Amino acid sequence: MSKKKQGPIKPIVTLVVIACLSAFILGYVHDITLEPIRQAKDNQELAAIAEVVGEFDNNPFAEKMKITTKNKKHKLTMYPARQNGALTSVAIKAYTNTGFGGRIEIMAGFNVDGSIKNFKVISSHETPGLGTKVDEPKFKEQFNGFYPRRQVLKVKQDGGDVDAVTAATISSRAVLKALERAFDAFSNFNSGGNHE
Repeated sequence: MSKKKQGPIKPIVTLVVIACLSAFILGYVHDITLEPIRQAKDNQELAAIAEVVGEFDNNPFAEKMKITTKNKKHKLTMYPARQNGALTSVAIKAYTNTGFGGRIEIMAGFNVDGSIKNFKVISSHETPGLGTKVDEPKFKEQFNGFYPRRQVLKVKQDGGDVDAVTAATISSRAVLKALERAFDAFSNFNSGGNHE
């Protein structure tokens, strides 16, 4: 009695079924985690907005808009902060790819006159204990009331008015680049430049 030779069909069908089942499970897990991940990111941004602009009684997310830098190369998101209907400050989500670890995203707070109120690093890959110090009070306090139209938004080594974090000049320059980009977009918006 001879054994029937088993062809490649059965293992191929098994692999296809396993692959389809795996794809379905991954898709399902992706769908059920998408909303909680988005909500967590929104909560992180809302906390950053509150940190950089202070108190507000409106919903900055409902009023957010895209604004562009003067050269139209960069689109940033601006979140207006209001008290009793009056605009008191704005938060602008800005970024730069010039950090020591690559991309740095910040939330920058501006008073209505264009002076910097505060900023918060919301995403970075900077070196812990060095580059991450750009988000500590010792570095950030020098920006409270800093007015980029009258002061130079560069580190002192580059002829500016900002003390860099010791041993983290690249990270300091990157944050200043992101702040400069946010200020540029805010100035362009105030002068009637593009927004959505």
